[in-house]
Amino acid sequence: MTLRFSSPAFTHQGEIPSIHTCDGADISPALAWSGVPGAAKSLVLIVDDPDAPDPAAPRMTWVHWLLYNLPPSTTALSEGVTSQRLPPDTLEGLNDWKQVGYRGPCPPVGKHRYFHKLYALDTVLPDLQSPTKTKVEAAMHGHVLASAELMGTYQR
Repeated sequence: MTLRFSSPAFTHQGEIPSIHTCDGADISPALAWSGVPGAAKSLVLIVDDPDAPDPAAPRMTWVHWLLYNLPPSTTALSEGVTSQRLPPDTLEGLNDWKQVGYRGPCPPVGKHRYFHKLYALDTVLPDLQSPTKTKVEAAMHGHVLASAELMGTYQR
């Protein structure tokens, strides 16, 4: 079975609606997945933008959302999910605003790509104390059973 990842808000490579950006309500899109391997012990969600600050001359990958230890039985996150409404035992990492939680697209110039990446792990990660993406990726190393990606675009 293949891990599949989608959103009712936008199609893969489609435009992310402004409600999910800094030009709108800045709430997370609904996300859904299926095909999580039976051996999975946890899931990780990373949303980032490799086109920052300018797609013509990108200098960094900007992290918009980071969740880890989502229960493998979870199959979706609702639109506008808050820290208080995440599935039990889910932990949050820091985005590049140095905050937990979702912060949507807000590109200063050009059309940016926003990668929503879901990973199924064969372990539950330790509490990494509000980690960065780099720390979560290091902890995930060697534990990824499957991954899926959903990419949306946004231009102001």
